[in-house]
Amino acid sequence: MREPIIVPDLGVADVVLSVWYVRPGEVVFAGDRLVELLLGSATFDVTASVGGMLVEQCAAPADRLTPGQTVGFLEAPG
Repeated sequence: MREPIIVPDLGVADVVLSVWYVRPGEVVFAGDRLVELLLGSATFDVTASVGGMLVEQCAAPADRLTPGQTVGFLEAPG
């Protein structure tokens, strides 16, 4: 089952994707860090909601993102 990785609502209009912690094809567990977002001088890690494999990155470092935007997809077993 494909699960989207979504930018959460952090109370700002936009954030910047800083770094991906995993690459497509890598397996992650629920709670693992996937991506770091920059909010001015602060950072926020988006974690995996489910375990699975990262199958697609839809955003790259330095991209400006908005709340609710999909940055990638995990393929969860089942």
